[in-house]
Amino acid sequence: MSNDVLVVGASQAGVQLAASLRELGHDGAITLVGAEPHLPYQRPPLSKAYLAGAATAESLALRNDAFYASHDIDLIRGDRVADVDLDSGKATTETGRTLSFDRLALTTGARVIRLPIPGADLPGVLYLRDLDDADMLAQVLPSARSVVVVGGGFIGLEAAAVCRNAGKDVTVVEMGARLAARAVAPVVSDFYRQAHERRGTAIRLGRTVTELLGDKGAVTAARLDDGSVLAADLVLVGVGVAPRIELAEQIGLEIRNRAIVVDRFAQTSDPRVVAAGDCTLLPHPRGGDDMVRLESVQNAVDQAKIAAATLLGEKKPYSTVPWFWSDQDTLKLKIAGLSTGYDDVVVRGDPGTEKFSVLYYRSGKLLALDSINQTADYLLVRRLLGAGGTVPAERAADVDIPLKSLAVTNAG
Repeated sequence: MSNDVLVVGASQAGVQLAASLRELGHDGAITLVGAEPHLPYQRPPLSKAYLAGAATAESLALRNDAFYASHDIDLIRGDRVADVDLDSGKATTETGRTLSFDRLALTTGARVIRLPIPGADLPGVLYLRDLDDADMLAQVLPSARSVVVVGGGFIGLEAAAVCRNAGKDVTVVEMGARLAARAVAPVVSDFYRQAHERRGTAIRLGRTVTELLGDKGAVTAARLDDGSVLAADLVLVGVGVAPRIELAEQIGLEIRNRAIVVDRFAQTSDPRVVAAGDCTLLPHPRGGDDMVRLESVQNAVDQAKIAAATLLGEKKPYSTVPWFWSDQDTLKLKIAGLSTGYDDVVVRGDPGTEKFSVLYYRSGKLLALDSINQTADYLLVRRLLGAGGTVPAERAADVDIPLKSLAVTNAG
Protein backbone atom coordinates (compact mmCIF):
# COMPACT_ATOMS: atom_id res chain seq x y z
CA MET A 1 0.00 0.00 0.00
CA SER A 2 1.42 3.39 -1.05
CA ASN A 3 1.99 5.86 1.74
CA ASP A 4 1.89 9.54 0.79
CA VAL A 5 -1.58 11.12 0.64
CA LEU A 6 -2.52 14.45 -0.90
CA VAL A 7 -5.80 15.90 0.37
CA VAL A 8 -7.12 18.65 -1.91
CA GLY A 9 -9.45 20.96 -0.03
CA ALA A 10 -9.01 22.09 3.58
CA SER A 11 -12.72 21.73 4.24
CA GLN A 12 -14.48 20.00 7.13
CA ALA A 13 -14.16 16.77 5.15
CA GLY A 14 -10.51 17.41 4.31
CA VAL A 15 -9.47 18.07 7.90
CA GLN A 16 -11.41 15.04 9.15
CA LEU A 17 -9.90 12.81 6.48
CA ALA A 18 -6.36 13.84 7.38
CA ALA A 19 -7.03 13.43 11.09
CA SER A 20 -8.66 10.03 10.56
CA LEU A 21 -5.66 8.78 8.58
CA ARG A 22 -3.45 9.45 11.60
CA GLU A 23 -6.00 7.95 13.99
CA LEU A 24 -6.03 4.77 11.90
CA GLY A 25 -2.25 4.50 12.05
CA HIS A 26 -1.19 5.94 8.70
CA ASP A 27 2.53 6.74 8.93
CA GLY A 28 3.14 8.22 5.49
CA ALA A 29 3.17 11.89 4.55
CA ILE A 30 -0.12 13.81 4.57
CA THR A 31 -0.41 17.08 2.69
CA LEU A 32 -3.60 19.13 3.08
CA VAL A 33 -4.06 22.04 0.66
CA GLY A 34 -6.59 24.84 1.18
CA ALA A 35 -7.25 27.84 -1.03
CA GLU A 36 -8.15 30.15 1.85
CA PRO A 37 -5.46 31.81 4.00
CA HIS A 38 -7.30 31.00 7.24
CA LEU A 39 -6.96 27.93 9.40
CA PRO A 40 -9.67 25.47 8.27
CA TYR A 41 -12.92 26.42 9.97
CA GLN A 42 -16.58 25.54 10.48
CA ARG A 43 -18.90 27.05 7.87
CA PRO A 44 -22.40 26.57 9.34
CA PRO A 45 -21.99 29.24 12.09
CA LEU A 46 -21.14 31.90 9.49
CA SER A 47 -24.82 32.59 8.80
CA LYS A 48 -25.81 32.27 12.44
CA ALA A 49 -23.59 32.80 15.49
CA TYR A 50 -20.66 34.40 13.65
CA LEU A 51 -22.79 36.89 11.73
CA ALA A 52 -24.64 37.73 14.95
CA GLY A 53 -21.34 38.42 16.74
CA ALA A 54 -21.69 35.44 19.07
CA ALA A 55 -18.64 33.60 17.70
CA THR A 56 -15.12 34.59 16.64
CA ALA A 57 -12.90 33.42 13.81
CA GLU A 58 -10.69 31.69 16.39
CA SER A 59 -13.65 29.79 17.83
CA LEU A 60 -14.61 28.54 14.36
CA ALA A 61 -11.25 26.86 13.70
CA LEU A 62 -11.61 23.09 13.31
CA ARG A 63 -8.13 22.52 14.75
CA ASN A 64 -5.38 24.85 15.95
CA ASP A 65 -1.90 25.14 14.44
CA ALA A 66 -0.49 22.81 17.07
CA PHE A 67 -2.77 19.97 15.95
CA TYR A 68 -1.40 19.91 12.41
CA ALA A 69 2.18 20.09 13.67
CA SER A 70 1.73 17.37 16.29
CA HIS A 71 0.04 15.05 13.78
CA ASP A 72 2.65 15.71 11.10
CA ILE A 73 0.07 17.08 8.66
CA ASP A 74 1.57 19.54 6.18
CA LEU A 75 -1.14 22.20 5.93
CA ILE A 76 -0.71 24.51 2.94
CA ARG A 77 -2.93 27.60 3.14
CA GLY A 78 -3.74 30.24 0.57
CA ASP A 79 -2.98 28.08 -2.45
CA ARG A 80 -5.04 25.94 -4.78
CA VAL A 81 -4.15 22.73 -6.64
CA ALA A 82 -4.44 23.59 -10.32
CA ASP A 83 -3.24 20.41 -12.03
CA VAL A 84 -2.97 16.73 -11.13
CA ASP A 85 -1.17 13.91 -12.93
CA LEU A 86 -2.25 10.61 -11.40
CA ASP A 87 0.23 8.53 -13.36
CA SER A 88 3.27 10.46 -12.16
CA GLY A 89 1.84 11.21 -8.73
CA LYS A 90 2.49 14.93 -9.11
CA ALA A 91 0.25 17.92 -8.46
CA THR A 92 0.95 21.55 -9.21
CA THR A 93 -0.55 24.49 -7.35
CA GLU A 94 -1.45 27.95 -8.64
CA THR A 95 1.68 29.40 -7.01
CA GLY A 96 3.93 26.82 -8.67
CA ARG A 97 4.41 24.30 -5.87
CA THR A 98 4.96 20.70 -6.95
CA LEU A 99 3.46 18.13 -4.59
CA SER A 100 4.15 14.40 -4.76
CA PHE A 101 1.62 11.78 -3.71
CA ASP A 102 0.71 8.13 -3.97
CA ARG A 103 -2.99 8.41 -3.22
CA LEU A 104 -5.31 11.36 -3.79
CA ALA A 105 -8.33 12.58 -1.80
CA LEU A 106 -10.67 15.25 -3.16
CA THR A 107 -12.52 17.25 -0.52
CA THR A 108 -12.98 20.32 -2.66
CA GLY A 109 -16.39 21.35 -1.35
CA ALA A 110 -18.66 23.69 -3.28
CA ARG A 111 -18.86 27.28 -4.49
CA VAL A 112 -21.77 29.69 -4.35
CA ILE A 113 -23.97 30.10 -7.40
CA ARG A 114 -23.87 33.73 -8.51
CA LEU A 115 -26.73 35.76 -9.92
CA PRO A 116 -26.43 36.16 -13.72
CA ILE A 117 -28.39 39.42 -13.85
CA PRO A 118 -27.64 43.10 -14.51
CA GLY A 119 -26.25 44.85 -11.43
CA ALA A 120 -25.06 41.67 -9.73
CA ASP A 121 -21.54 43.11 -9.46
CA LEU A 122 -22.60 46.28 -7.63
CA PRO A 123 -21.05 47.02 -4.23
CA GLY A 124 -23.45 45.88 -1.55
CA VAL A 125 -24.37 42.64 -3.36
CA LEU A 126 -22.93 39.93 -1.15
CA TYR A 127 -22.75 36.16 -0.83
CA LEU A 128 -22.20 34.03 2.26
CA ARG A 129 -20.02 30.98 1.75
CA ASP A 130 -16.69 31.67 3.41
CA LEU A 131 -15.19 33.61 6.30
CA ASP A 132 -14.25 36.60 4.16
CA ASP A 133 -17.86 36.79 2.91
CA ALA A 134 -19.13 36.80 6.49
CA ASP A 135 -16.63 39.47 7.53
CA MET A 136 -17.70 41.70 4.65
CA LEU A 137 -21.37 41.22 5.50
CA ALA A 138 -20.75 42.00 9.19
CA GLN A 139 -18.86 45.14 8.15
CA VAL A 140 -21.61 46.61 5.97
CA LEU A 141 -24.69 45.38 7.86
CA PRO A 142 -24.66 48.06 10.61
CA SER A 143 -25.05 50.89 8.06
CA ALA A 144 -27.74 49.12 6.01
CA ARG A 145 -31.41 49.95 6.39
CA SER A 146 -33.13 47.65 3.90
CA VAL A 147 -31.88 44.13 3.17
CA VAL A 148 -33.11 41.91 0.36
CA VAL A 149 -32.25 38.23 0.73
CA VAL A 150 -32.38 36.34 -2.58
CA GLY A 151 -33.17 32.70 -1.85
CA GLY A 152 -35.48 31.16 0.72
CA GLY A 153 -33.39 28.13 1.67
CA PHE A 154 -31.83 27.58 5.08
CA ILE A 155 -28.80 29.86 4.53
CA GLY A 156 -30.99 32.69 3.32
CA LEU A 157 -33.46 32.29 6.17
CA GLU A 158 -30.72 32.06 8.79
CA ALA A 159 -29.08 35.23 7.55
CA ALA A 160 -32.45 36.97 7.22
CA ALA A 161 -33.16 36.23 10.89
CA VAL A 162 -29.82 37.73 11.96
CA CYS A 163 -30.41 40.83 9.83
CA ARG A 164 -33.92 41.26 11.19
CA ASN A 165 -32.66 40.93 14.77
CA ALA A 166 -30.16 43.67 13.94
CA GLY A 167 -33.11 45.99 13.31
CA LYS A 168 -33.09 45.90 9.51
CA ASP A 169 -36.07 45.87 7.16
CA VAL A 170 -35.71 42.45 5.54
CA THR A 171 -37.42 40.94 2.51
CA VAL A 172 -36.79 37.37 1.39
CA VAL A 173 -37.38 36.73 -2.32
CA GLU A 174 -37.84 33.06 -3.24
CA MET A 175 -38.50 31.92 -6.79
CA GLY A 176 -40.29 28.76 -5.64
CA ALA A 177 -43.83 28.46 -4.36
CA ARG A 178 -42.61 27.84 -0.82
CA LEU A 179 -39.58 28.20 1.46
CA ALA A 180 -36.90 25.50 1.71
CA ALA A 181 -38.87 23.34 -0.69
CA ARG A 182 -35.97 20.96 -1.43
CA ALA A 183 -35.56 20.07 2.23
CA VAL A 184 -38.94 20.07 4.00
CA ALA A 185 -42.63 19.30 3.52
CA PRO A 186 -45.16 22.05 2.71
CA VAL A 187 -46.38 22.17 6.31
CA VAL A 188 -42.86 23.08 7.47
CA SER A 189 -42.44 25.60 4.65
CA ASP A 190 -45.72 27.26 5.65
CA PHE A 191 -44.62 27.33 9.27
CA TYR A 192 -41.38 29.11 8.41
CA ARG A 193 -43.16 31.67 6.26
CA GLN A 194 -45.58 32.50 9.04
CA ALA A 195 -42.88 32.48 11.74
CA HIS A 196 -40.61 34.86 9.82
CA GLU A 197 -43.52 37.13 8.95
CA ARG A 198 -44.55 37.26 12.62
CA ARG A 199 -41.06 38.52 13.37
CA GLY A 200 -41.33 41.27 10.78
CA THR A 201 -39.62 39.77 7.73
CA ALA A 202 -41.45 40.16 4.42
CA ILE A 203 -41.61 37.05 2.23
CA ARG A 204 -42.11 37.20 -1.55
CA LEU A 205 -42.75 33.74 -2.97
CA GLY A 206 -42.86 32.78 -6.63
CA ARG A 207 -40.78 35.80 -7.60
CA THR A 208 -37.32 36.23 -9.09
CA VAL A 209 -34.93 39.17 -9.02
CA THR A 210 -34.33 40.27 -12.61
CA GLU A 211 -32.12 43.30 -12.02
CA LEU A 212 -30.23 45.05 -9.26
CA LEU A 213 -30.26 48.83 -9.43
CA GLY A 214 -27.52 51.12 -8.20
CA ASP A 215 -26.71 54.73 -7.54
CA LYS A 216 -23.25 56.23 -6.96
CA GLY A 217 -21.58 52.87 -7.16
CA ALA A 218 -23.70 50.89 -4.73
CA VAL A 219 -26.86 48.79 -4.87
CA THR A 220 -30.06 50.66 -4.00
CA ALA A 221 -32.90 48.38 -5.11
CA ALA A 222 -33.93 45.04 -6.55
CA ARG A 223 -36.36 44.75 -9.44
CA LEU A 224 -38.55 41.64 -9.49
CA ASP A 225 -40.07 39.79 -12.42
CA ASP A 226 -43.50 41.29 -11.72
CA GLY A 227 -42.08 44.78 -12.16
CA SER A 228 -42.06 45.67 -8.47
CA VAL A 229 -39.00 47.33 -6.97
CA LEU A 230 -37.70 46.68 -3.46
CA ALA A 231 -35.46 49.18 -1.70
CA ALA A 232 -32.16 47.54 -0.80
CA ASP A 233 -28.87 48.99 0.31
CA LEU A 234 -27.69 45.44 0.95
CA VAL A 235 -28.53 42.37 -1.13
CA LEU A 236 -27.56 38.96 0.22
CA VAL A 237 -27.65 36.16 -2.33
CA GLY A 238 -28.22 32.59 -1.17
CA VAL A 239 -29.47 30.62 -4.16
CA GLY A 240 -27.41 27.49 -3.61
CA VAL A 241 -23.98 26.03 -4.25
CA ALA A 242 -22.31 23.99 -6.98
CA PRO A 243 -19.71 21.27 -6.27
CA ARG A 244 -16.11 22.07 -7.17
CA ILE A 245 -15.39 19.39 -9.74
CA GLU A 246 -12.71 20.97 -11.94
CA LEU A 247 -9.90 18.65 -10.85
CA ALA A 248 -12.15 15.60 -10.98
CA GLU A 249 -13.09 16.45 -14.56
CA GLN A 250 -9.45 17.05 -15.45
CA ILE A 251 -8.36 13.60 -14.33
CA GLY A 252 -11.36 11.90 -15.92
CA LEU A 253 -13.41 10.84 -12.91
CA GLU A 254 -17.06 9.98 -13.36
CA ILE A 255 -19.25 13.06 -12.92
CA ARG A 256 -23.04 12.96 -12.57
CA ASN A 257 -25.40 15.80 -11.77
CA ARG A 258 -22.35 18.06 -11.64
CA ALA A 259 -20.85 16.13 -8.69
CA ILE A 260 -18.14 13.50 -8.21
CA VAL A 261 -19.63 10.00 -8.16
CA VAL A 262 -18.41 7.83 -5.29
CA ASP A 263 -19.41 4.43 -3.96
CA ARG A 264 -20.28 3.40 -0.40
CA PHE A 265 -16.57 3.40 0.41
CA ALA A 266 -16.03 6.99 -0.82
CA GLN A 267 -14.07 5.62 -3.77
CA THR A 268 -14.34 7.38 -7.12
CA SER A 269 -14.33 5.75 -10.56
CA ASP A 270 -10.52 5.65 -10.29
CA PRO A 271 -9.37 3.38 -7.42
CA ARG A 272 -6.45 5.70 -6.70
CA VAL A 273 -8.79 8.53 -5.72
CA VAL A 274 -11.32 8.98 -2.93
CA ALA A 275 -13.64 11.93 -2.42
CA ALA A 276 -15.80 13.20 0.43
CA GLY A 277 -18.06 16.07 1.39
CA ASP A 278 -20.14 18.56 -0.56
CA CYS A 279 -18.43 17.76 -3.87
CA THR A 280 -19.73 14.17 -4.00
CA LEU A 281 -22.76 12.26 -5.22
CA LEU A 282 -23.05 9.13 -3.10
CA PRO A 283 -25.35 6.13 -2.66
CA HIS A 284 -28.16 6.74 -0.19
CA PRO A 285 -26.60 5.96 3.22
CA ARG A 286 -29.61 3.88 4.27
CA GLY A 287 -29.48 1.61 1.21
CA GLY A 288 -31.36 1.37 -2.07
CA ASP A 289 -30.44 2.60 -5.52
CA ASP A 290 -30.84 6.35 -4.99
CA MET A 291 -27.83 8.63 -5.34
CA VAL A 292 -27.84 11.77 -3.19
CA ARG A 293 -25.87 14.91 -2.45
CA LEU A 294 -25.63 15.71 1.25
CA GLU A 295 -24.52 19.23 2.16
CA SER A 296 -23.96 18.81 5.88
CA VAL A 297 -21.28 18.66 8.54
CA GLN A 298 -22.42 15.16 9.47
CA ASN A 299 -21.88 13.83 5.97
CA ALA A 300 -18.54 15.59 5.57
CA VAL A 301 -17.23 14.06 8.80
CA ASP A 302 -18.64 10.56 8.43
CA GLN A 303 -17.85 10.20 4.73
CA ALA A 304 -14.30 11.46 5.35
CA LYS A 305 -13.78 8.74 7.95
CA ILE A 306 -14.91 6.14 5.42
CA ALA A 307 -12.57 7.63 2.80
CA ALA A 308 -9.60 7.47 5.17
CA ALA A 309 -10.29 3.82 5.93
CA THR A 310 -10.56 3.08 2.20
CA LEU A 311 -7.17 4.67 1.55
CA LEU A 312 -5.69 2.31 4.13
CA GLY A 313 -7.36 -0.76 2.64
CA GLU A 314 -9.98 -1.07 5.40
CA LYS A 315 -13.20 -0.79 3.42
CA LYS A 316 -16.23 0.01 5.56
CA PRO A 317 -19.54 0.90 3.88
CA TYR A 318 -21.10 4.25 4.72
CA SER A 319 -24.46 3.63 6.43
CA THR A 320 -24.87 6.50 8.92
CA VAL A 321 -28.27 8.11 9.50
CA PRO A 322 -27.96 11.60 7.96
CA TRP A 323 -28.76 14.57 10.17
CA PHE A 324 -28.93 18.32 9.67
CA TRP A 325 -29.80 21.46 11.59
CA SER A 326 -30.78 25.09 11.05
CA ASP A 327 -31.05 27.88 13.64
CA GLN A 328 -33.29 30.77 12.65
CA ASP A 329 -33.78 33.20 15.53
CA THR A 330 -35.42 31.06 18.26
CA LEU A 331 -36.44 28.36 15.77
CA LYS A 332 -34.19 25.33 16.22
CA LEU A 333 -34.73 22.87 13.40
CA LYS A 334 -33.15 19.43 13.62
CA ILE A 335 -33.59 16.82 10.91
CA ALA A 336 -32.92 13.09 11.23
CA GLY A 337 -32.92 10.93 8.12
CA LEU A 338 -33.73 11.79 4.50
CA SER A 339 -37.32 12.49 3.50
CA THR A 340 -36.70 12.05 -0.24
CA GLY A 341 -39.56 10.09 -1.82
CA TYR A 342 -41.99 10.43 1.09
CA ASP A 343 -45.69 9.82 0.43
CA ASP A 344 -47.11 10.70 3.84
CA VAL A 345 -46.38 13.16 6.62
CA VAL A 346 -47.66 13.24 10.18
CA VAL A 347 -47.57 16.45 12.21
CA ARG A 348 -46.99 15.91 15.90
CA GLY A 349 -47.87 19.03 17.90
CA ASP A 350 -49.14 22.47 16.95
CA PRO A 351 -46.93 24.52 14.57
CA GLY A 352 -48.49 27.67 16.04
CA THR A 353 -46.67 27.02 19.32
CA GLU A 354 -43.32 26.82 17.48
CA LYS A 355 -42.77 23.42 19.10
CA PHE A 356 -43.68 20.46 16.92
CA SER A 357 -42.32 17.61 14.81
CA VAL A 358 -43.09 16.24 11.36
CA LEU A 359 -42.56 12.57 10.60
CA TYR A 360 -42.06 11.43 6.98
CA TYR A 361 -43.14 8.01 5.68
CA ARG A 362 -43.00 6.01 2.45
CA SER A 363 -45.31 3.02 2.15
CA GLY A 364 -45.70 3.10 5.92
CA LYS A 365 -41.93 3.09 6.59
CA LEU A 366 -40.45 5.90 8.67
CA LEU A 367 -37.91 7.86 6.62
CA ALA A 368 -37.13 11.02 8.54
CA LEU A 369 -38.20 13.59 11.09
CA ASP A 370 -38.09 17.39 11.23
CA SER A 371 -38.24 18.77 14.77
CA ILE A 372 -38.77 22.42 15.63
CA ASN A 373 -37.67 23.09 19.21
CA GLN A 374 -38.32 19.42 20.02
CA THR A 375 -34.86 17.97 20.52
CA ALA A 376 -36.11 14.89 22.35
CA ASP A 377 -38.13 13.81 19.30
CA TYR A 378 -35.10 14.31 17.07
CA LEU A 379 -32.77 12.27 19.28
CA LEU A 380 -35.27 9.43 19.58
CA VAL A 381 -35.98 9.17 15.85
CA ARG A 382 -32.31 9.45 14.94
CA ARG A 383 -31.55 6.46 17.21
CA LEU A 384 -34.62 4.65 15.96
CA LEU A 385 -33.69 5.02 12.30
CA GLY A 386 -30.21 3.74 13.04
CA ALA A 387 -31.71 0.62 14.62
CA GLY A 388 -34.20 0.01 11.81
CA GLY A 389 -37.16 0.99 13.95
CA THR A 390 -40.25 3.08 13.32
CA VAL A 391 -43.16 4.96 14.83
CA PRO A 392 -46.56 3.79 13.53
CA ALA A 393 -47.93 6.58 11.37
CA GLU A 394 -51.48 6.11 12.60
CA ARG A 395 -50.44 6.91 16.17
CA ALA A 396 -47.59 9.37 15.70
CA ALA A 397 -49.79 12.50 15.94
CA ASP A 398 -51.07 11.66 19.44
CA VAL A 399 -49.12 14.05 21.68
CA ASP A 400 -50.79 12.56 24.77
CA ILE A 401 -48.59 9.51 24.31
CA PRO A 402 -44.80 10.04 24.65
CA LEU A 403 -43.09 9.37 21.35
CA LYS A 404 -40.76 6.97 23.11
CA SER A 405 -43.74 4.82 24.04
CA LEU A 406 -44.79 4.62 20.38
CA ALA A 407 -41.37 3.54 19.13
CA VAL A 408 -41.14 0.10 17.56
CA THR A 409 -37.66 -1.38 17.26
CA ASN A 410 -36.56 -4.00 14.75
CA ALA A 411 -39.37 -2.96 12.44
CA GLY A 412 -37.84 -4.83 9.50
